[in-house]
Amino acid sequence: MNRDLENFAARAAPAIFVVLWSTGFIGTKYVVNNADPLTYLAIRMALVVVLMAVIVAIVRPRWPDRIGIAHSAIAGILVHGFYLGGTAIAIAHSIPAGLSALIPGLQPILTSTIANRWLGERVTPIQWTGLLLGLAGVVLILHDRPMSGDAGWGWLASAVSLVSITLGTLYQRRYCNAIDWRAGNLVQYIAVTIFFGIGAWLFEDHVVHWTTEFVLALGWLVVVLSIGSIGLLYWLIRRSAATSVASLFYLVPAVTALMAYVLFGERLDGVALVGMSACAGAVFLVNRGTA
Repeated sequence: MNRDLENFAARAAPAIFVVLWSTGFIGTKYVVNNADPLTYLAIRMALVVVLMAVIVAIVRPRWPDRIGIAHSAIAGILVHGFYLGGTAIAIAHSIPAGLSALIPGLQPILTSTIANRWLGERVTPIQWTGLLLGLAGVVLILHDRPMSGDAGWGWLASAVSLVSITLGTLYQRRYCNAIDWRAGNLVQYIAVTIFFGIGAWLFEDHVVHWTTEFVLALGWLVVVLSIGSIGLLYWLIRRSAATSVASLFYLVPAVTALMAYVLFGERLDGVALVGMSACAGAVFLVNRGTA
């Protein structure tokens, strides 16, 4: 029975991860309407540190050595720092929530290229086909979008998110796999809290409106995203090849866009819908190539 439950969890985990990860863009839309992006992230990470400290105190996992602590801190800056910072800044610069997931959605292309050389993972021809199909899908979704002015800064921030989440995922897989995820995550969140605190102090006015919308969205992002989905991501990284895990991010733009349509009225045209279908097909091909 335990094995059946474990198998079911393994099959369900990718779909659960995609849905949870997609809600991060929606939640960010709510919070940046009420706070400066880096200030909000500093608050969020400080709360996450408190929760993770409680978990670590109860479970008492094995603590990493100094090298492990350094690796965890670097992975945290990449996976949480530049990625979340770039996403929040993009949305704050008027990039719609449904589109803010698109540039990071290119992650599988970059991941497969780097993983092929850095981790020694072989990318099969069918996987390359899926990766290129996914790239074409993202291009279709991005068609006829403004790329200059305030939106240009938003897209640049999204590009920073793409690079950081790609490097962070690969770095986590190569250097942090042997570290207990609870102890490692606590180190990561402490590092990124300092990172966002310095950024907010240097570049923002620390504006926060403690509305009901802000508090509820912040609570969701702290508990469900920073604890739940990140833990699930690292679990998937341990069980799967980097390219296979990265392919899940192709589905995030489509799921996010659907959520944004329902919640914010962000509309998509027929070409964008075709692009989303191409992204879904890409995930199938990339995962099939690892079977």
